[in-house]
Amino acid sequence: MNSVDDLITLIQDELGLPIDTGDAESSFDDVPGWDSVHLLWLLTALERETGRSVPLAALLEAPSLRAVYDLASAPA
Repeated sequence: MNSVDDLITLIQDELGLPIDTGDAESSFDDVPGWDSVHLLWLLTALERETGRSVPLAALLEAPSLRAVYDLASAPA
């Protein structure tokens, strides 16, 4: 995953949500169609896509998709 655009594409493809790059900075409450179950699906998709573990506790505290991208792309 090289950019937040890649994360948005992953969410569109894996979760089927109608979001775009402009939603990356929004609070999860403002992301169209988002609910808490999507975060668990996203965790699984991210780990499969990146080949590494993403800490669930940190993911649960992430305030936005941009923060999720930062977690998923942080050096191991």
